[in-house]
Amino acid sequence: APRSCRGDPTFDDGGGPKFAITAGPKFSSKASLSDIATLPFTTKGDLRAHYPFGFFSVPMDQVQRVHASSGTTGKPTVVGYTKSDIETWAALVARSIEVAGGKPGMKIHVAYGYGLFTGGLGAHYGAEAAGCTVIPMSGGQTEKQVQMIIDFQPDIIMVTPSYMLTILDEFIRQGIDPRSTSLKIGIFGAEPWTDAMRAEIESAFHIDAVDIYGLSEVMGPGVASEGAAMKDGPTIWEDHFYPEIIDPVTGEVLPDGAVGELVFTSLTKQAMPVIRYRTRDLTCLLPGTLPGPLGAMRRMGRIMGRSDDMMIIRGVNVFPTQIEELLFECAGLAPHYYIELTRPDRMDEIKVCAEAKVDCLDEGSIAAQGKKLRELIKGRIGITAVVEIVMPGTIARSLGKVQRIRDLRKLAG
Repeated sequence: APRSCRGDPTFDDGGGPKFAITAGPKFSSKASLSDIATLPFTTKGDLRAHYPFGFFSVPMDQVQRVHASSGTTGKPTVVGYTKSDIETWAALVARSIEVAGGKPGMKIHVAYGYGLFTGGLGAHYGAEAAGCTVIPMSGGQTEKQVQMIIDFQPDIIMVTPSYMLTILDEFIRQGIDPRSTSLKIGIFGAEPWTDAMRAEIESAFHIDAVDIYGLSEVMGPGVASEGAAMKDGPTIWEDHFYPEIIDPVTGEVLPDGAVGELVFTSLTKQAMPVIRYRTRDLTCLLPGTLPGPLGAMRRMGRIMGRSDDMMIIRGVNVFPTQIEELLFECAGLAPHYYIELTRPDRMDEIKVCAEAKVDCLDEGSIAAQGKKLRELIKGRIGITAVVEIVMPGTIARSLGKVQRIRDLRKLAG
């Protein structure tokens, strides 16, 4: 079972300060997985408090690889892997590729970033374990992404959904029909995305777009993945991760089907297992639908957002995904946007800045699209928003996880 490494620094095995192993609760021989709910939660703050290697559960000479999250503030969150962990991770990403429709011999274009971020190498090793040919493109160089897709003719692309839309923009800029490529499957993850975004990607590239879920603190990509046949939410690989859904405020465990915060406990991780890790992702647990033995494992609903990304605007809870869904109802607007929060006169205000599509640039169309989005936000979400429509290409493109919220309230005090 995962060991707790919280406490005072007591020894150093070459990897820096470690922490005393503290006694945890004792379970009877009749204990079940549901007894995990009696244990305390682990948070990102706990991991960062013991930076860099204080949560490792094996000596450093058994740690084969280290990854770290790209936190926007403070120190990164560091995770470690033994040789066995790397093999397990690769096997689970390979399983994810297979349920998405991937087969040995297919070529996979990996456009997740390589480096400390888990996405690139996680996809890379998983694709190799699945018997596929890997094109390790990494993120960025969007013009070259298009060239490699055309020249190397991959069957599958693994990338963030927002960057796939950036690649789509580049195809259009070059005058190339994205439906003419060899791509058949897109495996998208690392950020929440909507069914409307899935529909746009599938229509534009004529591919099957499926969702892969993961986070570095638990393993990386491949904690859960979606089957191409159903496209009804990622199946959690419960033979390696025990999921719970909790009320993000009270911590109470919620029943299957209820929306709350997703929590994971490691079952097989060696280097850095976690107990009841709070992901901050909001979703629900649903019955499994994959064929065969994998169908016994539960799936998760689409990520609605993050409990720490939820905006409260004059008493109304708002998530970026709600805004995104409304953008897709405005035919003249592109899915490139950000949300800006301010607090003039001690009252919260929200501004949505979105790009116009290239074929809707006349003044009348821009005004009409802005008015429509403003009315949709008011009618569907119940808040009044300032809407700004800008020219195509104005909003900076992300090569990895996209940052949708610019909260200026803290800066303004």
